[in-house]
Order: sequence, then C-alpha cells, then structure tokens
Amino acid sequence: MDKIQRILDGMILTMNSERPPRMTALRKLREAENDNPLSILIGTILSARTRDENTSTVVKKLFSKYKTAHDLAKAKVSDIERIIKSTGFYRVKARRIIKVASIIESKYSGKVPKTLEDLLSLPGVGRKTANCVLVYAFDKPAIPVDTHVHRISNRLGLVKTKQPEETELELMKKIPQEHWIRINDTFVMYGQNICKPISPLCSVCKIKKECNYYKTRKFFS
Repeated sequence: MDKIQRILDGMILTMNSERPPRMTALRKLREAENDNPLSILIGTILSARTRDENTSTVVKKLFSKYKTAHDLAKAKVSDIERIIKSTGFYRVKARRIIKVASIIESKYSGKVPKTLEDLLSLPGVGRKTANCVLVYAFDKPAIPVDTHVHRISNRLGLVKTKQPEETELELMKKIPQEHWIRINDTFVMYGQNICKPISPLCSVCKIKKECNYYKTRKFFS
C-alpha cells in the first residue's frame, strides 16, 4: 500500500471511529443535483465565503427557477441577487453567474466545458473552481486545493508551500493520478472534523505517524 493510500484510508478510519462526518458541500450538491455540471459549477462559485449548508440550499432554490444556462443568461440581475443574497458578496456573484451562463450558452452550446483550459477561460473561475467541476461533475482526475487541502498537505509534509496554487502543482507531481479524485473530498472532511485549523484532534488521528506537524508538536510539548 502506498503512502497516499494509507493516509486516505487512515483519515476515513479516524472519522468513522469518532463520528461519521457530514458530506462536503460539493459531494452533497453532486448527489442532490444528479451530477448536473452547471449546478456544480454555479454552486462552487456561490460557495466562496459562505457555509456549506447555505450553498446547497441556495443552489436548490436557484435551479428550481432557472434550469439551464440559457435561463440563467436571460435572468435579471436583481432576481438572481434576491435568491443568492444569503451567500454573501451576492451582487458580484449574481453578475458573474449571468456572465458565465451567457458564455456557456453562446460558446459551448449550453454545456459546461470539460477541460481545465476552457473552464479557466470563464470569468471568475480559478483553478480551484475549475478542478472542482472536473472532479465532482465529470469524474475527471484533478486536485482542487482549498484551505483544508493546503493546510493538511503542509502539516503532513507532503508539500512545503505558501499558496494553494503551489500546493496543487506539488501534489500533482507527488501523488499518483489514481488518487486525485479522492483528495479534495477526503481532505476537506478531515479538515472540518479532525485536522482543524485551531486545536486539531491529534489524539484521535490514526495517521499522526505520517504527520510532520504532530511530530513537531509532540517534540515541543
């Protein structure tokens, strides 16, 4: 068994031993929206700086009214703002959603593009959002790096990086592609439940022997 497999399995074992973790927002969204790539793309845009449960609720409301990219492209900004207001930064997000939907409708015949390059060409779509769409909408290998993935990768010593973009590139070099799809979902759940930013639950962690952060804490404690 390779190191990454041990880490991923150990994370799942730890979480199940403590309490079954809640699903990540994107996995919940994927299941609720039947793998609809457009709702996953829009949901990822909406998820910035808001709670997971809020994202799922707002996406459900939005797509109950606007079913397609064409519908969203023709929507009034004020109507979108009203629906998504609870997500924060709603004015910026509303305009971005309409612009993205318009490009998808005109350039991609209403279908969310399936390549990283095309996704990155959409306004306001960065590498994390694009990679989330590849993983959660299309089951394509990618490593979306958010604050949890960045923090845990550095704590474990898989990388030594300052920025999430650096972390993604380093992880892509070091982790076999067969594991890429599992990284975001598992690391995010672990970051929310066990390896928290403050006061991580090192005492229950079953992969602490793999962890540079734990070894340092133990040495200085």
